[in-house]
Amino acid sequence: MTRANTLRAILAGAALLGLAACATTGAQGPAPATATTQWDDKVKVTAAPDEVLLAVHAEGLSPRQVQALDALLARFTEAEAKELVVLAPVGGAQAPAAGRMAAVARAYLIDAGAPRFAVRIDSYPADGDKDPPLRVGYLRHTAEIPRCGSWENLSATRNNEAYGNFGCAVTANMAAQVANPADLQGPRREDPADAMRRGVVMEKYRAGQVTASQRDSQSDGAVSRVVK
Repeated sequence: MTRANTLRAILAGAALLGLAACATTGAQGPAPATATTQWDDKVKVTAAPDEVLLAVHAEGLSPRQVQALDALLARFTEAEAKELVVLAPVGGAQAPAAGRMAAVARAYLIDAGAPRFAVRIDSYPADGDKDPPLRVGYLRHTAEIPRCGSWENLSATRNNEAYGNFGCAVTANMAAQVANPADLQGPRREDPADAMRRGVVMEKYRAGQVTASQRDSQSDGAVSRVVK
């Protein structure tokens, strides 16, 4: 191999090494897809119980306890929470009355509009408490919004990179406006398919009929005429 060919081989190898170095991301892992992706992990969602404590009465719920349950149910519906739990104390002289009152409280919440599948009864140890209350509540999720600051000179773009707070305001606004912060933790489960409608469509398909729904007058796009 001549001296010129050797020099060309060395330069070519150096160029390949340079390209490989540019392609690697280092030990810190892959870089964010966009400059705004870095703020996705800055929103923290926490859950804390929102509950009311009801004194156990042998005769059932008092008027004030009914008002407390109504207010709790309103907050539960507004928060779009998944489960409303009625906790009855186990142990003590009032344990039987607490169990009966728990059933009454669940029935009242369902009659007041709570989904039947979302209200359940559970228990907790009284731990020697003489008058353990009936605890009714749910987990309320809140979002901790990132604080945006350190706005540098936006005209200084010599390195052609996004400034440090790019995307922070949008992320903070979205986290503040979301109806249920629990949605930020992951998607909701899909509703079950309509088996009856699916059966009707399959029967029409097997018979060679049109599977679409019948068209009515409200979907023909015609402009209504005013009767004079």
